[in-house]
Amino acid sequence: MTDISQLAVLREREDHIEFKEAKHNYPFAGGSHNEVKERRKCVLGYVVAFANERGGRLVLGMADKMPHEVVGTDFAKDKVGELEDEIYRRLYIRVHCEELYDEMKNRVLVINIPSRPIGKAMRFEGVPLMRVGESLREMDDQEYFSILQEQDPDFSARICKGIAMEDLSEEAITQMRRLIHQKRNKPEVLTTPTSQLLSDLGLVTGDGITYAALILLGKSEAIKKYLPQNNIIVEYRVTENQTRYSARQEFCEPLFLSIDKVWSYINQDAINPLMHIDAFPQILDIPSYTEETIREAILNSIQHRSFQMGGDIMIKISPEALEVSNAGGFPYGVNQGNILTVNSSPRSRRLAEVIEKAGLIERSGQGVDIMFANCITEGRPMPDYGESDDFQVKLRIESRIENPQLRRFLINLRDTRKPEEQLNVFDLITIYSIIHKNGNGIHPRSIKRLIDEGIIIRHPKYEYEMGNPYFEYSPFVLKGHIDSDTLRRLHYILADGPKSMSSFISEWNGELTVKQVRTKIEKLVGTVLSKSGIGRGTTYAFVNNG
Repeated sequence: MTDISQLAVLREREDHIEFKEAKHNYPFAGGSHNEVKERRKCVLGYVVAFANERGGRLVLGMADKMPHEVVGTDFAKDKVGELEDEIYRRLYIRVHCEELYDEMKNRVLVINIPSRPIGKAMRFEGVPLMRVGESLREMDDQEYFSILQEQDPDFSARICKGIAMEDLSEEAITQMRRLIHQKRNKPEVLTTPTSQLLSDLGLVTGDGITYAALILLGKSEAIKKYLPQNNIIVEYRVTENQTRYSARQEFCEPLFLSIDKVWSYINQDAINPLMHIDAFPQILDIPSYTEETIREAILNSIQHRSFQMGGDIMIKISPEALEVSNAGGFPYGVNQGNILTVNSSPRSRRLAEVIEKAGLIERSGQGVDIMFANCITEGRPMPDYGESDDFQVKLRIESRIENPQLRRFLINLRDTRKPEEQLNVFDLITIYSIIHKNGNGIHPRSIKRLIDEGIIIRHPKYEYEMGNPYFEYSPFVLKGHIDSDTLRRLHYILADGPKSMSSFISEWNGELTVKQVRTKIEKLVGTVLSKSGIGRGTTYAFVNNG
């Protein structure tokens, strides 16, 4: 959290920050100005300029001269969430806003701006901007050219020397046609001559056949000859710690055929067994790994791998976890902390474009969101990139259902809401983080919505806690042993271990008499609570550790 006293000593150029008094009517997107130079001095103009400078902060409500006196601003007051949404809608950059107040209750708005995507200059009204003194000016040619040169050349768009049309699989081309027709609803795709279709998709150019065509459509013999590192290897181990694999399958086929075959191999009963989850009054059979999540993990790995470094896509699977690794670290500007928020580009853009058109992925760059959302909704741990480094990206997805109650709650929310009412991935991560008491995963923009909907409530000790609707899906409540409000309170009283009767009396102080609290708690012993000790040393805990 930024502090006003910290801001007051910062220098604009050296500390990548800009101060504006902006007391009233500060323009968001050019305002009423007609002159180009003045139109740029607005929120969007500064967001663009800072993004082009690899990030920074725009501070509204403080004077630009040292020591940056607080004057207060009413810009976006009570509309910070809408401001973040509108900036993202226009620029596809996720900013983070902070509202600060001094001792006189003067409001300061800090807009934290991330870096632009690698190889891309951001624009305001068609112009790439940069800060020069007190002005926002068009980026000079040298600076602009250096940005364009940052992005590694798209390997998949390169021409594969020596390959011919005969090296492409008719079966894979037919599958590609079917998928594009199914996704785009374009009947002409089914009858367009192959050469024209491949040209339209950028898989074939006037210079020859691209590596993207080889990866997506090439026969196995051609792949082995021209791109021998283009394999997907699946290794199965009976236990995660087993050194040698129990079964191994190598797929050296065009992606439009191999992706289904890889999933079919993983989805065998022995490799992807059903887990039996208590969902009172039913016992549900849940696969250890679900198709959408695993397919997204594999396709994401293929799009972002470095073909120049060599190395196959490696999938290691066991009853405990599935790991997918690919050569090449995270793209420039991406790390474990910002993987869900930064705008990244796949290393193989041509490949990704065709995959998207065929509907194998919903939208390029969305795969990570889907994986996180699915794992949380399914009650599993979040995907883990913790073992990634500069040379490889390794994704770990655990099979276990760690929180069946969260699973029941979120699936019910998902199934009873319209598409436009669904929780987004940041809402889900916020819920997950509150349950796990991890403040780093809480997204401020999600808090207001979740509180308004009663999904979370404020808590005097933990700041936020899950509301009663979440506890309605506990087995204790479903079996009629306790009501959701009482269980919620007990959950946070007993969060750090057994407690004496005095803790419960304090919780219901002013609502129930001491005798009523004692009666309430004692009635729960045996079904919800266990009891140990005697006299004043008596303590209570959840049965079976809750």
